[in-house]
Amino acid sequence: MIASPPELLRRYGLAARHSWGQNFLHEPSIHRAIVAASGAAPGVRVVEIGAGLGSLTAPLLDTGAEVWAIERDRDLCEVLRAELGDNPRFVLHEADAVRFDYASAAAGLETPPSIVGNLPYQITGPLLFALLAHHRVTGPWIVMVQREVAERLCAPPGSRTYGGVTAMLSRVRWISTVVQAPRACFVPRPRVDSTVIRLDPRPQPLGEVADEEGLRRLVQAAFQQRRKMLGNALSSLASRDRVIAWCERAGVDPQVRPERLGPAEFAAIQRAREADAEAEAEGGGEAPEGGDAGAP
Repeated sequence: MIASPPELLRRYGLAARHSWGQNFLHEPSIHRAIVAASGAAPGVRVVEIGAGLGSLTAPLLDTGAEVWAIERDRDLCEVLRAELGDNPRFVLHEADAVRFDYASAAAGLETPPSIVGNLPYQITGPLLFALLAHHRVTGPWIVMVQREVAERLCAPPGSRTYGGVTAMLSRVRWISTVVQAPRACFVPRPRVDSTVIRLDPRPQPLGEVADEEGLRRLVQAAFQQRRKMLGNALSSLASRDRVIAWCERAGVDPQVRPERLGPAEFAAIQRAREADAEAEAEGGGEAPEGGDAGAP
């Protein structure tokens, strides 16, 4: 059993880095809920984002699982090596989780690795998109996010909190709540409550596309102007006439607002867009397209 976060901070003379959003979970019942949701067991590989002081890493290892721990803080890496380094199933990666190659964790495995972690609030979006880029080779994701973010990610199309990130993630993942994590469960205590969510792979995406990056740009453009009608919201990608043609081919009303569309409908528009670009290329031209519109 590993010591509590407050004890480890005292033992090693450390303090949380506020600029990195470090808040260490010290509630064992939430650790147990995350471990259970991860499916950690002998023969299973679990990738932990932001291992911190090892308070979740240790119970994951106790199940017999192999744990790849990602941590970029050098001081915390020294703690992890000292406390858990003797365990042969513990593999520490001193790296940035946003840039980590999650496909490497799946190499040679019959069962895709589970992903767990307490995602720092200021980089939750980039981390989720980093995982999304590897959704085909990873198993369930059990991640802790700010409660408000969890509510948005679990929101259905048409609701006030539904947005582009939800549309992208829910196309390939079922999203559900695991457990609530009130702010009192952390040291230092943050100003907001958190929620642990689980994102399970769908057997098939809600709408196949050839160009997933193109779909991301389309959804970004749509939700950057979510209060406009779709025909106008996508005007950064092509002319309004062209956008309307995409919508008609996809069977989507161009007069609807983006927040009313589900993942499958966005995928249908992207397929129409891809077909349009292919036809344009065969005709010797190139379909016009705007730049990246920013994160959804």
